[in-house]
Amino acid sequence: MSYQVQAFLDNDSETFSYVVTDNASKHAVIIDPVLDFDYKSGRTSTGSAEKILAFIQKQNLSVEWILETHAHADHLSAAPFLRKKLGAKVAIGAQITEVQAIFKEVFNLEKEFLPNGSQFDRLFADGDTLQVGSMTIRAMHLPGHTPADLAYIINEQAAFVGDTIFMPDVGTARCDFPGGSAETLFDSIQQLLALPEQTEIYICHDYPPAGRQHEYLTSVKQQKQHNIHVGGAVSKADFVKRRQTRDATLAMPRLILPSVQVNIRAGHLPPAEDNGTTYLKLPINLL
Repeated sequence: MSYQVQAFLDNDSETFSYVVTDNASKHAVIIDPVLDFDYKSGRTSTGSAEKILAFIQKQNLSVEWILETHAHADHLSAAPFLRKKLGAKVAIGAQITEVQAIFKEVFNLEKEFLPNGSQFDRLFADGDTLQVGSMTIRAMHLPGHTPADLAYIINEQAAFVGDTIFMPDVGTARCDFPGGSAETLFDSIQQLLALPEQTEIYICHDYPPAGRQHEYLTSVKQQKQHNIHVGGAVSKADFVKRRQTRDATLAMPRLILPSVQVNIRAGHLPPAEDNGTTYLKLPINLL
């Protein structure tokens, strides 16, 4: 294989981040890095990101891009920290502007915050490609969990799918966040599962049942055969009913409020107030 994949698990948020390296050039991308956040104290730290940084430095890699699959609701992005250390640029799907507009209203953000995607270095439309060494990275728009979800398809061999689909015994992403849609997610998953069956699927989160370790790698074939939500011949109507019924029982993610406020800004904290301190908002009885 012409590229290598290194996975990093953040146990607190059960998030997998990735470094994908072109073997020939040693150029690499980082996908979905995590900034540690202690909710009780409001303190951030960079332990998870520093593990990625140490790996990159040990391997003497050149990182050109940090790729976000979407504006995550369960962890803060470490993109600004890694960008500063590595000189990389940050990219996300073009529909991030829809997510920004939704949450600018939800959080009543400052008028200076513009929901136009300008906080990112590049916005990928469906089908856009990025060349990193000999790796061709294609953006596949997979809305449903949020309007802006992307998969990154590398050399038409591996798909980094964010929160669209999980390990087969876990199923699929929830669709009850603002802008989410179970109908749209079903269509997106069908698009993903239309890839060649040998295509590797690297997931962003794993919530393993009792007795199983965290895993991050599956395939289109395994998902088509065994995914508990979309495997076999599940109809769209049955999927939507099951997904919406399941979502109605789920609590909001522990870090959704801080995460979204930060991640729609490409991982940057809101501007400090006149006392020099940065604050995050807590909307009451809204979500």
